[in-house]
Amino acid sequence: MTDNVRLDHRLIAELIEPGAGVLDLGCGNGELLDLLVREKQVKAQGIELDEDAIYSCVEKGLSVFHGDIETGLGGYPDGSFDVAILNQSLQEVKDVEFLLRETLRVARRAIIGFPNFAHFRSRLGLFFLGRAPVSPALPHRWYDTPNVHFLSVRDFGEFCEDHRLRILAARYEGAGRRVGWWPNLRAENAVIMVAPA
Repeated sequence: MTDNVRLDHRLIAELIEPGAGVLDLGCGNGELLDLLVREKQVKAQGIELDEDAIYSCVEKGLSVFHGDIETGLGGYPDGSFDVAILNQSLQEVKDVEFLLRETLRVARRAIIGFPNFAHFRSRLGLFFLGRAPVSPALPHRWYDTPNVHFLSVRDFGEFCEDHRLRILAARYEGAGRRVGWWPNLRAENAVIMVAPA
């Protein structure tokens, strides 16, 4: 893979088998889907709400539908995809449980990428400055953030236990490199693959 690829995209690509059927929920400008098509020869499809992002996807030759992932995936039959991706979008949806149920209905596995709000810099900023954190992983101020849920690596693990989801693989990044130990403290972003238990 090329050097200018975002690390979270590389971590996701590692978890996807060549030729897999992939649905990217909230695919943005299609950077990740384009990478997966080129490097993994996946059968790719995206869903995106932002029209400008959709135009960018179409320019890349990607199949993307205009839609709101929060209203469900009713147009897709059960088991339509091998993998569904929710990268940097889970924390922005209102009903996480509904979306994950729908995601794992249409795909056998899901890859969830999210910012870790328990990263040590966020903790220090709250403790010493008494302010909501702003960092490369959390670039918005409290009043303009798209995030409606603030979760940590540990929170997501407990969510999986409570909702009978099996964690198949987990990758973590911090400061532009992989994080291997103490991810709840050291990781800025998590990439976790889950399936029904």
